[in-house]
Amino acid sequence: MRRQLSVVLTAAIAAATVALPISSADAKPAGPKWYLALGDSLAAGYQPTTGDDKTGGYVGGALDMLREQHRGVQLTNLGCSGETTTTFLEGGKCDTKRSQQDQALHFLKGRSHQQGVITIDLGSNDVDKCVTTAGIDMSCIGTGLTSIATNLPSILQKLHAAAPNAEIVVLNYYNPFLAAYLLGPAGQVLAGQSAYLAGVVNGEIAQAASTIDAPVADVATAFENDDTTPVTTPFGTLPTNVARICEWTWMCTKQNIHPNDMGYAVMASALAPYLRS
Repeated sequence: MRRQLSVVLTAAIAAATVALPISSADAKPAGPKWYLALGDSLAAGYQPTTGDDKTGGYVGGALDMLREQHRGVQLTNLGCSGETTTTFLEGGKCDTKRSQQDQALHFLKGRSHQQGVITIDLGSNDVDKCVTTAGIDMSCIGTGLTSIATNLPSILQKLHAAAPNAEIVVLNYYNPFLAAYLLGPAGQVLAGQSAYLAGVVNGEIAQAASTIDAPVADVATAFENDDTTPVTTPFGTLPTNVARICEWTWMCTKQNIHPNDMGYAVMASALAPYLRS
């Protein structure tokens, strides 16, 4: 339920009040008029049980936070399940005619002087295919990292140029492959290797964000990616980071990397510091 503020003025006060001009120093900022969500299946709010939900997921949580302060904020969600940094630029994933970048730049045309919010999560699909229960394809990882390092800065710089008055927030990623820990000794080795690689991927995302001085919503820390403190779970005693993946994604029950409702709420909480004025 969207919460709204209502302001009630009595007729007597309204009749007795003389309208006075408000100085620019006293005027409140207009605030964002729109929210543009970009990225992959996480932006699209995908869950294996229901498919895409472009007004749900972390985007829905972010929209709620924005509308608590600015009721008129309108959402446009262009998130595309399976999107990579390359298909974001070139298209062919969700729209055969226009890339997600083209759609985003078309949306931003004519809005360069408006305040707005852009969130983007992108890069996971460049490397996710490189990790299986059989191991990690390091050649594939190298190719994916090169794509992120090349494409993501360009994407962010074009968005910033098209919307200089918008707040652009980049999300990093939790590490779903920590769930391999449940597979025994070999899986625990794989989980450890994936933890290192997740840090490298998130480092590339942070570097790309720095090219436009954009903040990074630290989903990795929110999911406690690096906390290996043992905790008791329905799956047994597990490191905290593994437990969070089991609790907040479908990885340990459906072998699906996407968040459940709680996981998406945690992602939205990582965005909160950058959405509340």
